[in-house]
Amino acid sequence: MSMFSAVRPGTDLPSYARDLRRMHEAVIGGTATTLHPRALVARSWTRVLDAGLDPDGANKRDPLPFADVERRRRASPLSGVIAELRDAISPVADASLLLLVVTDADGIILWRYGSAKVRHRADELGFEEGSRWTETAVGTNAIGTALAESAPVQLFSAEHFEQTQHPWYCTAAPIHDPRTGDLLGIVDVSGPALTLHPTITALVETAVRLAESQLWRHHERRLERLRTAAAPRLASTDGPLLLVDEHGWVAHASGIAARDRIAAPRGERALTVPGLGLCVPEQIGDGWLVRPAGADTGLRITLDTRTSNPTVDVTGGDRSWRSGITARHAEILQLLHRADAPGLSAVELSRAMYGDPDHVVTVRAEVSRLRRVLGTVVETKPYRLADAVQLTVLGPDGRQPIQST
Repeated sequence: MSMFSAVRPGTDLPSYARDLRRMHEAVIGGTATTLHPRALVARSWTRVLDAGLDPDGANKRDPLPFADVERRRRASPLSGVIAELRDAISPVADASLLLLVVTDADGIILWRYGSAKVRHRADELGFEEGSRWTETAVGTNAIGTALAESAPVQLFSAEHFEQTQHPWYCTAAPIHDPRTGDLLGIVDVSGPALTLHPTITALVETAVRLAESQLWRHHERRLERLRTAAAPRLASTDGPLLLVDEHGWVAHASGIAARDRIAAPRGERALTVPGLGLCVPEQIGDGWLVRPAGADTGLRITLDTRTSNPTVDVTGGDRSWRSGITARHAEILQLLHRADAPGLSAVELSRAMYGDPDHVVTVRAEVSRLRRVLGTVVETKPYRLADAVQLTVLGPDGRQPIQST
C-alpha cells in the first residue's frame, strides 16, 4: 500500500463510501461520530472551513477563457512532456474509466485526457480546462490539497469537502523542475469513486517520474545545443572557462574541474567561481561564457546598513553595480563578515538569526536567494565569504567601516 493511499487493499468500497458520507455530515455539522477523518483530510477541512466555502457544492466555478489557457500552456515547461504523459495513461484510461489531469503551479487545469464518459461527468462538476482546483476555490480535493501540503494526496469519496465531489476519487502529486526544485504543476488521475484500484497511486507516481525524467532530458538537450552554438567561440578562446546556460548549469568546462552548476549569471555582473576566482560573464546566444576577470581578482562589496533599506555596492575588475537587498540578507552578510574564515554552519546561522537550530531549511533558502542576487560571494559547507571578497560594512551609527578580507 502506498503511503498516501486513501483506501486499504481489500476494502469494500461501497460500504466505506457510505461510512465516509456519514462522517462528512457529522463532522461538517458538528455532531458526534465514531469515524474520524485522516489527519491530512482534517487539516484540509479546517483550512476550507476557515475560508468560508460551502460543503453543499455551491462554490462558483469560473473557468479561464480558452485563450488564457493556451497562453498558460505555452508558458508551462510541462508542455514539452504532456505528450509522454498522455501516451502513458491513454492505454488504460477508457477501460479503467479515469481521467488524466495536469495543472500549472496555480492549480489551473491545462490538460485533460481520458474516458469520454468520465469527461462528460467531469464537465458537470466543473472539472475542466481553465478551472482553478485549489482548496480555496473548490474545497478539499487532491489537486488543491497536494498544492497546500506540498505532497502527494489521494482522496476517496466523502473525503472531498464538496458533496458534489463525493462520487469521485482523485490522486495527485506535484511535479518539480529537476534542475531547480521549483513546483511546475500537479498531475492528477481521477475517476468514479467505486472504480478506485490500488494501483492508481503507482500510476501517478510513475507519471511524475516520467515527467521529471523527460524534463531532465530536455535540459540535457538544451545544454548540447548551447555547446554546438558556442563551439566556434570556444575553439578560439584560450585559458580556463565555463560555458553555462541562463540558470548557471554547466554545458562545457575547460581548464577547470567540471562542475554541475554555478550561480546564475545576471547581466554582466562579476561573480566568483570556485577554481576560477572573480569572473565576468559574457553572453553567448542563450548562455554565458564565464572566464577569470584578469589581474584584478578581488570583488569589493560595500554593505550600507545605515537605513532601513540596505544596499550593496559591488566592484569587480572594471565593472561596478549597486543593488538593494533585504534586511535578512544584510544580516547574513554581517554574520559571515564577523565569522571570518572559519565561517558558520547552517545550524549556527539558524541560532544566530532565529535564536534556535530549527530553521536550517529557511537559512539554506535565504542563502540561496542571496547568492542569486550577488553571485557566489558566499561559499558553502560551511557558509563563509569567498576568498576573493573584500567586504566593507557601513553601520547605522556612523562608525568607521570594518573591513574583512
